[in-house]
Amino acid sequence: MNGRPKEKVAAMFRRIFKSSRDKDGEGPSKAGGAPSGSPARRLLRGCRDQVSPAAQQPSQAFKSGEELPQPKSVRAKRLMKEFRDLQRLQDSKSDPVFTVELVEDNLFEWHVKIFKIDSESELGNDMRELNIGYILLHMIFPDNFPFAPPFMRVISPRIEKGFVMEGGAICMELLTPRGWASAYTVEAVIMQFAASVVKGQGRIQRKNKGQKVFSRRTAEESFRSLVKTHDKYGWVTPSLADG
Repeated sequence: MNGRPKEKVAAMFRRIFKSSRDKDGEGPSKAGGAPSGSPARRLLRGCRDQVSPAAQQPSQAFKSGEELPQPKSVRAKRLMKEFRDLQRLQDSKSDPVFTVELVEDNLFEWHVKIFKIDSESELGNDMRELNIGYILLHMIFPDNFPFAPPFMRVISPRIEKGFVMEGGAICMELLTPRGWASAYTVEAVIMQFAASVVKGQGRIQRKNKGQKVFSRRTAEESFRSLVKTHDKYGWVTPSLADG
């Protein structure tokens, strides 16, 4: 092959290469602003255009979520209603049977003061004689309330028998998972305790007999042991002599 045919071949390859570059968008832009570039480049460019707005969506969704009120849990809704109802009830009477108040503004932890116990009972006589105005209870509501029972214990005074156990734990089937029903109200639980402590011949402990300290930890341990025992042997109401 002589020099001239070689030049023609080279010129042909240059034209082909130049035409390919123009089609890929690397050459001069076409008039009218028509889209340029190879299909692959246009696809990548389109992906970049689509990704940018999407990257902003999470922050927008979070902001809109902040503006909307968060739905309250079943536990919170139920306790708010019951607490308000009990507050209205106790405010409507000059001498309520019991009162409720939140512990450090915690909706899930209450203090209950029972002022009225059967006046003809030995426990009622003890309270008058010792000038004790009320029985103080502590109630804690678990995350799955009202589908699980609250934990309730006696804080003061120290009570013997009356189904009150070590640490102030309370022996009531109603307070166990097996005996609990979501329809039970806090008022019903309190009134049930007031009746049970009298039925069990509860008395105010006048002397320290070396029992464990009336504390939440001791009460929880005692209650767990109680539940295990009754789960194994069933619930049998003890005789009054056994408290």
